[in-house]
Amino acid sequence: MLKRSFDVWLAVAGGVLLSPIVLLLATLIWLQDRRSPFYIAPRVGRGGLVFQMIKFRTMVANADRLGGSSTASSDARVTTLGRIIRKGKLDEIPQLWNIAAGHMSFVGPRPQVPSEVDKYTCEERHLLDAIPGLTDFSSIVFADEGDILKGAPNADAAYDSLIRPWKSRLGLFYVRNRTLQVDCMLIALTAMAILFRRAALRGTQRLLSRLGAPFELVRIAARIDPLPIASPPDE
Repeated sequence: MLKRSFDVWLAVAGGVLLSPIVLLLATLIWLQDRRSPFYIAPRVGRGGLVFQMIKFRTMVANADRLGGSSTASSDARVTTLGRIIRKGKLDEIPQLWNIAAGHMSFVGPRPQVPSEVDKYTCEERHLLDAIPGLTDFSSIVFADEGDILKGAPNADAAYDSLIRPWKSRLGLFYVRNRTLQVDCMLIALTAMAILFRRAALRGTQRLLSRLGAPFELVRIAARIDPLPIASPPDE
């Protein structure tokens, strides 16, 4: 109940404060091609329930019909304005509505499309034990996901072998160690990551270490070494 109250209060306050930015971005996106400035698509939430997640549209209209669900920074479907919006994570602002509506929380495993959830191992299905969030450990560690996938001949395959296994491990660690204090620290680290990425990664490492995370997760959070190919976690 405390977490829910925190989410609602912060979502409403954030929505009011950011309303001028929402209006500006919505107008600029609409002026590109006279199409809806919002991208609304199904995501899987807590307990496997599907909800409609809303974001600012950063790609050409009907982009999901033109390619896979993973997006490299070089993806031709991303518009010029969309690249700017993505860089500052501004495309996520409309999800404040999802948080206020109870579909999402500020902190939790990132919600996935149904086709990705269908691939979950038995262990990964525990990611659905928590309400999905706007950010979590993996959102900070893999904030450069598009750059990781850049140049990959198959972005979806590269995502499954390089990013998904570690995202899942970090998400599962959050699910098993979530508290309101941890949520507040992750929100602060996420804000820091926009301008001071290396400092945010060091802070994420310290938080993981303090919570007793396995060494491999603490090491991955440093993002110093190339990402090793891994398999998704399983029981």
